[in-house]
Amino acid sequence: MYKNIISDFGKVIVDFDADIMTSPFVKNEADKKLVGDVVFDRLYWNKLDDGSINYDEIKKDFRSRLPERLWKTADKVLDNWLYNLPPTEGIRELYEELREKGARLYLLSNICIEFAENYKTIPETGEFLSSFDGLVFSGPLHITKPGKEIFEHLLGKYNLKAEDCIFIDDSPINVAGAEKVGIKAYLFDGDVEKLRKVLLSSASPR
Repeated sequence: MYKNIISDFGKVIVDFDADIMTSPFVKNEADKKLVGDVVFDRLYWNKLDDGSINYDEIKKDFRSRLPERLWKTADKVLDNWLYNLPPTEGIRELYEELREKGARLYLLSNICIEFAENYKTIPETGEFLSSFDGLVFSGPLHITKPGKEIFEHLLGKYNLKAEDCIFIDDSPINVAGAEKVGIKAYLFDGDVEKLRKVLLSSASPR
């Protein structure tokens, strides 16, 4: 069994889906798609991930991309997305099982400063992440996956050896980034049972 398990957050621990995060605030399907496409545009989220933009700047930009009747709605979606992240079925149970067997859990997420500052207020998610042995969020550091710096930061901060770790992410480029620093990596496709077999494999180091 792997000694140290490093996990991504979005699309691994939780489902990061624009429709789910927008639905509580927009019922009209056409408006929902429009708001979701704008609010969750990677144009903003890549910058949120590296901490180079804030919510106020994004909301100001919404005004040039959405009709005025949807401005307040878009603001609400942005302010509340972190409270609309359903857990990936079975993943929390798997990670808890691994902890009971002696594995140590770490989070490495490309995610904004707002999440890093407020995750403890999120029902269930905050409690679950508090059980991890270490958390690294990209936004406050201004460095992101797949760059080697953020992987090296996590290894150094928690005194980990790359060869003792496995990294789980849904992005091929992030998986490749981990491998470049000597961390075994696993591309998560949503199949928790398949992941379980890999993490508990007797063939895995330590």
